[in-house]
Amino acid sequence: MAKNCCKGKEKYSHLFEPIRIGNIRLKNRIIAAPTSPSMITTEGHFTPEMIAYLEEKAKGGVSVVTYGEAIVHSATGKSHNKQLQLDSFGVKQGMAQAARAIHNCGAYANIQLSHGGMYGGLESVGGDQDRPSVAYGPSKMSMPAGEVEEMPKELIFEIVESYKTGAKLCKDCGFDMVQFHAAHGWLFSQFLSPVFNKRTDEFGGSLENRARFMLMALDAVREGVGPRFPIEIRLSGDDLTENGLRMEDCVKVAKMAEDKVDLFNVSCGNHEDPEMFCRTHPSAFYPRGVNVYLAAEIKKHVKKPVACVGSLNDPAQMEQILSDGQADIVEIGRALLADPYLAQKALEDKADDITPCLRCYECFGETSKSETVKCTVNPTMGQQLPEKYGRKEPEALKKVLIAGGGPAGMQAAITLAGRGHDVTIVEKSGKLGGNLHPAGAPYFKEDIIKFEHVLEERVAKSGVKVILNTEVTPEYVRGFDPDALFVAIGSNELCPPIKGIDLPHVIMAIDAELHPEKLGKKVAIMGGGLVGSEAAVSFSHEGKACAIIEMKPSVAEEVNSFYRGGLMAEVEKSADIYVNTKVKEIRPDGVLCESHGEAFVVEADSVVCALGFRSPYEKVDALCECVDEYYIVGDCSNVGQIYQATNQAYYAALRV
Repeated sequence: MAKNCCKGKEKYSHLFEPIRIGNIRLKNRIIAAPTSPSMITTEGHFTPEMIAYLEEKAKGGVSVVTYGEAIVHSATGKSHNKQLQLDSFGVKQGMAQAARAIHNCGAYANIQLSHGGMYGGLESVGGDQDRPSVAYGPSKMSMPAGEVEEMPKELIFEIVESYKTGAKLCKDCGFDMVQFHAAHGWLFSQFLSPVFNKRTDEFGGSLENRARFMLMALDAVREGVGPRFPIEIRLSGDDLTENGLRMEDCVKVAKMAEDKVDLFNVSCGNHEDPEMFCRTHPSAFYPRGVNVYLAAEIKKHVKKPVACVGSLNDPAQMEQILSDGQADIVEIGRALLADPYLAQKALEDKADDITPCLRCYECFGETSKSETVKCTVNPTMGQQLPEKYGRKEPEALKKVLIAGGGPAGMQAAITLAGRGHDVTIVEKSGKLGGNLHPAGAPYFKEDIIKFEHVLEERVAKSGVKVILNTEVTPEYVRGFDPDALFVAIGSNELCPPIKGIDLPHVIMAIDAELHPEKLGKKVAIMGGGLVGSEAAVSFSHEGKACAIIEMKPSVAEEVNSFYRGGLMAEVEKSADIYVNTKVKEIRPDGVLCESHGEAFVVEADSVVCALGFRSPYEKVDALCECVDEYYIVGDCSNVGQIYQATNQAYYAALRV
């Protein structure tokens, strides 16, 4: 008998125990949850970039890779600008290529069957172009985005047939299972909901009637794929709304569907409700695994396997969930964008090297913005196609000096060392990490500190030399005589010449974040960008009474809308917010402000200056003048967020 060569199988014995779902045997209990970035053609077909994105997840060691939101009835159900459309002529080739790519890397291919319901005709999250002309929902009603018409029975039966046709097409193209989407506020979730479904026919009224459409469509899917072919259903465990389905109702729905499916995937909430979005896809303000209890409850009442979701990131937590019997399978979404090789690293007992998802929603934000995908902590996310073909080896190995040990400096060092260069980081302070330390100081940002530790450990393992407590000056560069120089010296906090800025109770944002004990009970924060807004949430959590003073009409404007949705709910609970307000003077008793021509004082015994950062261009230029080959990365290039630092550094290092 072959020996167990993977230590992770012993450490995470439940996580790496095989399980049979229908006619397939999963090698472990980790499924790549359905995701659907917009790397789709306008005809509704897969692109090579989308296929490469799915392929990498399979390479990373999960048992199943799921593509999300394949639309079965495009004329009424297409809810986003670009979605895979199963009824689009020519869609088969890309689907077959995707399934083969997943298979060739050792995973099963799964695909989610979906229909947007009323959101097929309403402007929705990610859906403001090329929408169906009519929004059909369970009942006629007015929504903020427009009018909804009651779906005629003839259309219900037509959509049922489209589920059969779509499911068969997926099987014919090589997919090993299908996921039937009945959650998140889409079509069947709408019909199940007493809030949206006011029908008086056989598809409305009792829960059994409201579930009829869903059950008919499930029967049609089974007819399309045949016996033993695995059907997974995504259900809500709770709508988490006052008048929606409660947990006991969701249990009843699961029991109704049990004889028609092979696996339950239990989620919650509503994709189109901003307040619910950050619970459906849990934000950093929720604990990891916040939605697992819903799967655990469903599991008590059904005999088929149950999968849980909820921003899971840590193999040890996943193992605990399975060993405790809360679920049979874990499904992972954003964590596999941060590190597609999470499963493989867990198997090899290298969990400490898993890049943590920061739950910053940059992946969602980029899909809406550019119809691609990116990740703050993974510079190759969305770039799988060029990465797939590898990089040329360096023509010559070089001695490289990196000035600055923040995220950009560390990422550059790791990448350069991996290419064989002789790399030295010289950091002005006594530790690596740069602004990751203050950024990770708030109680809800511990994943940034974990990311810093991962980078630091990779630097150590890569053989990079690190020199601390040393500032890189032009003289230092000339003495070091590098073949190439990376300038990653970060940025400086802005301290404008406001009267009173030098008073002893004024504290710069970084100092305040790292040392909240320096603050008094009443804190006025000058600046309502991301730093100031998150600081208010953090300081309020420490028991401070906070106020934010911002010149612009709103706070945290620079943040992607998905993260901002969760953040603003916390900011509004944590601080008095003064927008369209100028700071005139800082006084011992607070901040003199002006808004709409009126002056007033925001009382405070501590004033935090969070007015932004500026790149030290003069220092950057002086360093660059010392060498022929230089690269400017991170905040000293242009002040940005973590993504800009890691991305710039990675790709600059590949050019050396």
